[in-house]
Amino acid sequence: MLSVVLDACVLFPMYLRDTLLSTAEAGLYVPRWSQKILDEAMGNLVLRGKISAEKAQSLEEVIKAAFGEAMVEVPIGLESAMTNHPKDRHVLAAAVTARSDIIVTNNLTDFDTNALTPWNITAQSPDDFLSDLFDKYPEEMVQVIGKQSQKYRRQPLNADELLSLLSKTDGANLPKFVAKIRSLAN
Repeated sequence: MLSVVLDACVLFPMYLRDTLLSTAEAGLYVPRWSQKILDEAMGNLVLRGKISAEKAQSLEEVIKAAFGEAMVEVPIGLESAMTNHPKDRHVLAAAVTARSDIIVTNNLTDFDTNALTPWNITAQSPDDFLSDLFDKYPEEMVQVIGKQSQKYRRQPLNADELLSLLSKTDGANLPKFVAKIRSLAN
């Protein structure tokens, strides 16, 4: 099974986070993260006024409960051995510890090939990652989006409305993935 570290930046936008976690929940890959990644994601949600500190704590608890196997404890000193961008060395260290195949991030420039190659890890944008999953599991991905759209109680969405949100730059910026889902769903 594909092991994938989700960077904090892809856990920040709600619909993107939900799509990535719904896809993992469907068993299409195993998500991984460290406490430092979760702290960064939850901290940014609070800092940018998206949710309160209490709701961020609750969200983190829900994520941890749903994906108990996802937490990675990075050995002391490993982060300093990484050669990618200093602010994201903790993400690569988590991927190395988890023996992950992929890091899903919007910060691709922080993960240059020279830093990733020794560990046999690649970095992908969420759009490329979800598009690749769609290529392997098209029917399952359509089902994931259908189920995900039904989860929103406060502001109900149908699948097409969810796809519209996922295609927007301020939402998730997944134009290729959305086009693939729409091509199969129509």
